[in-house]
Amino acid sequence: MANIKSSAKRALLIEKATAKNRAARSLMRTNTKKFEAAVESNDKAAAESAYTVAVKTVDRAATKNLIHKNNAARRKSAMTRKLNAM
Repeated sequence: MANIKSSAKRALLIEKATAKNRAARSLMRTNTKKFEAAVESNDKAAAESAYTVAVKTVDRAATKNLIHKNNAARRKSAMTRKLNAM
């Protein structure tokens, strides 16, 4: 534990931010997997709805600097190609 009060406060803030970031990243991965599952099952309607949710969470992750904007663009492009190939 930190000896200085301000560093102890920073440690608590970092813990909170880490938990928030981990949850957001997990949500992004979950939504991407749901889209992948819908594509695998050849369900066009489910894939389209899962696509919109997945793209939204990827964009949010890029906005919050959880992933790089180019990484987000690459993920969205891959999902779009999979959706259009159905």
